[in-house]
Amino acid sequence: MNKKEIQALRRPFLKEFFRENKFNLAMTVLAALLGAAGALVISWLLKEVSDLISGVCPYRMGTLLLIAGGGIALYVIAWILDCAFLTEFRTKAVKQYREYVFSRLMEKGILAFSGENSSLYISALSNDVNTIEKDFIGQLQGVIQVGLTFIGALGLMLWYSPLLTLVAFGFSLLPILVSVVLGDRAAKAEKAVSDKKEAYTGMLKDALTGFSVIKSFKAEKNIARLHEDSNLAAAGASKKREKVNVHVGYASGIAGGVLQFGVFFVAAALALSGRGGITAGTAIVFVQLLNYVLGPIQAFPTFFAGMKSAYGLIDKLAQALNKNVSDEGEQIPPNLTEEISVRDLAFAYEEGKPVLCGVDMKLRSGGCYALVGGSGSGKSTILNLLMASSKNYQGEILYDGKELKTISAGSLYDLVSIIQQNVFVFNSTIRDNITMFSEFPEEEIDRAVRLSGLKKLMDEKGADYLCGENGSGLSGGERQRISIARALLRKTPVLLVDEATASLDAETSFEVLDAILKLDGYTRVIVTHDLDENILRRCTGLFALKNGAVTEQGTFDELMAQKGYFYSLFTVSQG
Repeated sequence: MNKKEIQALRRPFLKEFFRENKFNLAMTVLAALLGAAGALVISWLLKEVSDLISGVCPYRMGTLLLIAGGGIALYVIAWILDCAFLTEFRTKAVKQYREYVFSRLMEKGILAFSGENSSLYISALSNDVNTIEKDFIGQLQGVIQVGLTFIGALGLMLWYSPLLTLVAFGFSLLPILVSVVLGDRAAKAEKAVSDKKEAYTGMLKDALTGFSVIKSFKAEKNIARLHEDSNLAAAGASKKREKVNVHVGYASGIAGGVLQFGVFFVAAALALSGRGGITAGTAIVFVQLLNYVLGPIQAFPTFFAGMKSAYGLIDKLAQALNKNVSDEGEQIPPNLTEEISVRDLAFAYEEGKPVLCGVDMKLRSGGCYALVGGSGSGKSTILNLLMASSKNYQGEILYDGKELKTISAGSLYDLVSIIQQNVFVFNSTIRDNITMFSEFPEEEIDRAVRLSGLKKLMDEKGADYLCGENGSGLSGGERQRISIARALLRKTPVLLVDEATASLDAETSFEVLDAILKLDGYTRVIVTHDLDENILRRCTGLFALKNGAVTEQGTFDELMAQKGYFYSLFTVSQG
């Protein structure tokens, strides 16, 4: 992507920091303005008091004391405003940014993470947000204040001595050069830290998710070595970033010191020579004002480095969120009156490696169909395509004559639900997992519980029973029944069932499939490895797939009578 396109993607993320937050920002800016005014009043007083001692000040001591009180009052008001609004601004900015990122994340397609790394988003909403808050949002008010002070100090310096101000600008070129050179290095170092932390988060997630596999294969030492390597890489990137930050700090400090001492010695020389109208008070106040000039020169390199780092993290996230977003399309009614028609369907995940070729199927409304075949025959791919996992297929997928590519994803999900082998259960109550945290009438919940076979569980444990992390407090059959109840509660007329019983014992598998087959009025498409005659005989039709193509289709008795591929599959499964 070019620079303009990246900036366009970044813009809405930046706006979230300030949306409905402008008043808080305005108050912090006002506090910065008052603080800067107070600092400049004190600097002015320093000159006048010095000149008063020298006998060249036009003001009396009482007047100067009164003005000093006004300067302190400005500081106090700034303090009160910051206490009231600064924390509110920062907290709200980060809160809104996180909410916006998460809302964009929820716009992704149903199978977005089959080809994406979810660790990127975990890192973006944790490590990266903390970095953005600390190095960008957290520095914003301070930079505004030193910036305002810089402008005021520069105005006073020009008023007192344009010549000395010109000298100060000459010495300022060195700090500006430091800011430009080291700012880019800091941004690159921060992005490297983000990338390595993302990789570490992914490794850690894999280790915890696959913990049972690690233990059963006695791979603890190997995984510990992978963890050590990933942790070392993250630590190495952090070390490089800290080194860059140290360079930024010291280089800025040295450059600022050169500026301060250079201007001080020139001012002293002019005062001693009696040229340029420089008094002792002017020389002293220039040193004081240089602190306010040095403030931005020292702060801006760090701030701009932090800003570039924040922009880099936001750009990385924005580009990722721009992929696999559910496309807009035609709205269709949430019912299937005729059929799902698949015509000459071909699909490949990788070019030159077809997974499906020439698939034809008619799935009549209200029917129950089973897709059977060996592993890798394309059964699950067909179900995923029916859920609009990809539009890069050839042929047609028609819902009541409407091509799937033209249907909006949101509209499709009102028509179709999928029940998968790996059911995700939230660490919440059974009721919340069935309703997915939405409100439904009690009679509808009771119906879904009854039809899915969950009534016994609900009676034993209660609707408020906590399921545990990823359903650890439930059996596999109970988790599958929750998945069925979710689909029934949504009342989508089409249910896709993808190997929902693969990890269940024979008895539980039969109970789950039996519950699905009893759902009259639903169009059901079942991918199953379990060739149970009592189940298959009750299906409207069977489709036997081999090498990505439908080799046979018909009822159980028709396919058994042909004594072809399905007959062989079934016979082997019974042995």
